[in-house]
Amino acid sequence: MSSVPDNLQYTAEHEWLDGGDPATVGITATAADALGDIVYVELPAVGDEIVAGAVIGEIESTKSVSELFSPVSGTVTEINGAVVDDPALVNSDPYGEGWLIKVAVTSRGPLLSPAEYAATAGADGH
Repeated sequence: MSSVPDNLQYTAEHEWLDGGDPATVGITATAADALGDIVYVELPAVGDEIVAGAVIGEIESTKSVSELFSPVSGTVTEINGAVVDDPALVNSDPYGEGWLIKVAVTSRGPLLSPAEYAATAGADGH
């Protein structure tokens, strides 16, 4: 089982969001583990307006292709070029170097607490 950091918020689709301004978005260790070896990441462009719950990209692994959903509405201020160049960073450090985008948030979508996410994802609470 993967751990769920208790300083983040989550979506039911396995994205995480920190409380920063701009906020940082990534996918959870649970999702990264389920996907297997990630080989390609498609992210929105800097300046794109994104909407909470909408598809904003794709993550391709050796097992499947999964859509990436936005946990918030706002403007993309930065993408993680290191992940685009080396998608395996999402597997090796999903809550650190494997972050995906930063967003100037205008509104937050339906988000889960760490305990709620852990319960739905079958992950450890800490």
